[in-house]
Amino acid sequence: MTVEYFGGASMGKIRVYNLAHELDMDSKEIIDILNDLDIEVSSHMSTITDETAELVKEMYNSATSPGAEETIEQEQTVEDAKPEAVEQDDSVQAAEEVEAKEDIIEIETPITVKEFAEKIDKAPNSLIVDLMNLGVMANVNQNLDQDTLELLAAEAEIKLKFKSAVSQTESQRVGPEITDKAEDLKLRPPIVTVMGHVDHGKTTLLDVIRQSRVAGSEAGGITQHIGAYQAEVNNKKITFIDTPGHEAFTAMRARGAQITDIAILVVAADDGIMPQTEEAINHAKAAGIPIIVAINKIDKANAQPERVKQELTEYGLVPEDWGGDTICVPVSALQEQNIDELLEMVILVAEMEELKANPDRLAEGIVIEAELDKGRGPVATILIKNGTLKVGDTLLAGTTCGRVRAMFNEYGENVNLAGPAAAVEVLGFNDVPDAGNFVQVLEDEKQARDIAAERQAKKRQAELQQDAKVSLEDLYKQIQEGEVKELNIIIKADVQGSIEALKASLIRLGTDEVTVNVIHTGVGAVNETDVNLASASNAIIIGFSVRPDNNALKVAEKEKVDIRTYRVIYKALEDIKDAMAGLLDPELKEEVTGRAEVRATFKVPDVGIIAGAYINDGHVNRNYEARLLRDGVVIHEGKISSLKRFENDVKEVQSGYECGIGIENYNDIKEGDIIEFYTYREIKRSL
Repeated sequence: MTVEYFGGASMGKIRVYNLAHELDMDSKEIIDILNDLDIEVSSHMSTITDETAELVKEMYNSATSPGAEETIEQEQTVEDAKPEAVEQDDSVQAAEEVEAKEDIIEIETPITVKEFAEKIDKAPNSLIVDLMNLGVMANVNQNLDQDTLELLAAEAEIKLKFKSAVSQTESQRVGPEITDKAEDLKLRPPIVTVMGHVDHGKTTLLDVIRQSRVAGSEAGGITQHIGAYQAEVNNKKITFIDTPGHEAFTAMRARGAQITDIAILVVAADDGIMPQTEEAINHAKAAGIPIIVAINKIDKANAQPERVKQELTEYGLVPEDWGGDTICVPVSALQEQNIDELLEMVILVAEMEELKANPDRLAEGIVIEAELDKGRGPVATILIKNGTLKVGDTLLAGTTCGRVRAMFNEYGENVNLAGPAAAVEVLGFNDVPDAGNFVQVLEDEKQARDIAAERQAKKRQAELQQDAKVSLEDLYKQIQEGEVKELNIIIKADVQGSIEALKASLIRLGTDEVTVNVIHTGVGAVNETDVNLASASNAIIIGFSVRPDNNALKVAEKEKVDIRTYRVIYKALEDIKDAMAGLLDPELKEEVTGRAEVRATFKVPDVGIIAGAYINDGHVNRNYEARLLRDGVVIHEGKISSLKRFENDVKEVQSGYECGIGIENYNDIKEGDIIEFYTYREIKRSL
């Protein structure tokens, strides 16, 4: 691809859309004025000289200022109006003093109906009625967007002040914010977020841009974690962030929008605007970033790009060729059509934004993903916003801290430095940081440890503890009897991004009768500590792509703690929702029958890899299902293809015996893996 990174506009020039914004006019009006002056401009992205811009401003000011006759009349009436003016000045001053005394309520978004009602000292039910009058159906746990909040504030005759998403994140900063000198700032690569609905081609588009296959490694071709990658275009870099499209990952998309400079909104030409597309638009608008629309799948026979443009106008995105300011590029990621043109638009917008940072200072950034790796420990993907991160730097991120032991780029290559807009995997944290945490380099390692310990202590104190026990089977019964007003949930998952997505989705399930409260989250297998917390807090444990260890299972059985494990996020949400509605129908319940430790592996011709295993607990039956675990994380699930004792095929092997186990169509078995055996049994539900 041949694309110039920066070029076109020089010093002393201004873009049409910038001038339009300055004068509070539409770009089309500015273009009409310039055409009247015989100055040819093609779109709102065209540049004009400062002299031309001043001429347009003069024309605008003369058109909006009062006429000469009106001005004379105003001057003639000044003397006659002086006494009255004094009185008016006094009243205006008094009104200003009253207005200054009015309370301004500071709002930190996202905020639920219940939280907002408390802020404005109003009953939640009354606020719900107000929302219904505005045509918004919501429950007490639903988040309100800024537009709705402003409407409610106008109805209640109150003033709101919104905290920006960045200020919330950077409120974790230790010490005052460093103000960079203008001469220290240098141009940096743009950070681009690719957003849109599930299966509209976001990951495929990125694959074409960075010439690597990522979609193939994702389950079902659907991205379930956030990732950052750098593409090089004509020796210039652009950082791309891929965010999942399903509605369950709203929180992850929101985080992506907050840390990016430009949003590419991918809309399928054969599908149009979908609910998650609308959410992506809202996130980008809330973050105040430019939006470039990539109308994808134009190669399909039923593609209707013009219909997509029409739908975009309904959300305030008017395409350039329709006289608006929104850049729309028809592309086919699959056929690699118009990708160069899309990148040109990204670079053009980046040029106008004049993105700069100071590489010669202590680094600051954002955690965009984090996980616990068996061999490497806590691993965090960090996007550098300012400064340069070096190996050996002391890091502070939320309740975690550490020293950078090693850094890797998106290709797994070891790097020693990471400058502004770079995304790197970092090793050295003492624990897994939360996705979205503000990361800061401190010079004093002891200070970082002390602050992290203090934050961790506050977090522990905030964890709720109750006495009763609850399970999904009897949840509805307890709700009906008034015993449960709040459903406490503990979430454990394989990566931090999944936790955040699952948490946000579960909280939205809350109703007037019962509130969903996530009291603890963590990366890794469900352990004994999690079960003890669940026991003390009357919580249900949800494991996403992870399993409980042996100790956790034993304690859970003793304490009667309900542990639910899932590999698909939608199923977890359905189960909780059905349980709350009294619709859960547990006809089949998984029953773990035993566990085995892989002590050796053997390659058998025409068969594959056989695990030489020792049954630690329970028993295994030839007809059971098998689940392969590696460091508590589910690697594979499948049927048992063979079960042998020495050379003989057997139907069952009890605890304390060795055996050979084959898993159907699967060979990636390693020493130290755990094989869990399970079956399903029918149970009757009683209410």
